[in-house]
Amino acid sequence: MDPVPTAWIPDSRYLVELVNATFKEQRGRDIFLAGGEYRTRPIATTMFCWGIWKSRDDVLQQAYGEDVSWSEVHDAATAKGGWPDLGGPREWGYFKLLVPNPRKNVGGLSAMVAAAGEYYDKTRIQVADVTDPEFQQWLGELMGAVTDFSSLGSYSVENLALFGYSMGDGGQLMESELLANMAGIQTRWVEPMVIRYPDYITWFDFPYTIWMGDETTAEEKNAALAFERYLLTPEIQQMAIQQGFRPANPEVPITGNDSPFVRWADQGAMVVVPRTSQMRNPDRETLLSLLRWFDLNVYER
Repeated sequence: MDPVPTAWIPDSRYLVELVNATFKEQRGRDIFLAGGEYRTRPIATTMFCWGIWKSRDDVLQQAYGEDVSWSEVHDAATAKGGWPDLGGPREWGYFKLLVPNPRKNVGGLSAMVAAAGEYYDKTRIQVADVTDPEFQQWLGELMGAVTDFSSLGSYSVENLALFGYSMGDGGQLMESELLANMAGIQTRWVEPMVIRYPDYITWFDFPYTIWMGDETTAEEKNAALAFERYLLTPEIQQMAIQQGFRPANPEVPITGNDSPFVRWADQGAMVVVPRTSQMRNPDRETLLSLLRWFDLNVYER
């Protein structure tokens, strides 16, 4: 905040809304705009999807069928006999869930939001949902299957690529990170990962936000606007696709020769995702309630 950012590209619009809520209390107005020339706009998009080792996915498919859901992952995570109860070998031990640390990566918070959406079968959750004792018990059993939140860095897929099966058998992760690391994972561990798309999806829109406070000049704001236009050009959007992101510019095709969506189609990557339910952004109090629950029941245990 010293100096304030002229422009900011967070992972998710969740964070923009949290900042706006904070500054609205202090200044009585938004710092980042939702309308007009300087409005917040996505630069690229990605989503949370399931990334699972192929061998583990084969067993889960036999046990539960084609679709992977939080409910099935919860059952796998709480199987008393571990993988043998699901039809897997004993040497796999217990099911290990991989979820980003919510205190280091907004993806961890988004994973809990998506899990709650499926649990309640709705696209918007509220504080009353988070504080329901039965939901808290269910979510606690899920998060208990994560190997060690304190050892997870900000980028869970990189940890998975480095440490393999010991980090996790599968989990909800950013599609872009999975695609960007797919080749490295397959080279290092021989076995590929597969991508599965959930019914309740959390999208990340990487919103380009321009600071509208008096701390930045009109010239600086216009320079930020020019840089935004540059990021949305076809050439830069193609670079984003190569990193596993979906383009925000609708004129840029996602199916080029070097598209990871095409390259990893056999592992489940999809250019067009089937109809799903998009989770709506929870309000500030709901997000803070989830983080507080995580701190008290998971992270500090």
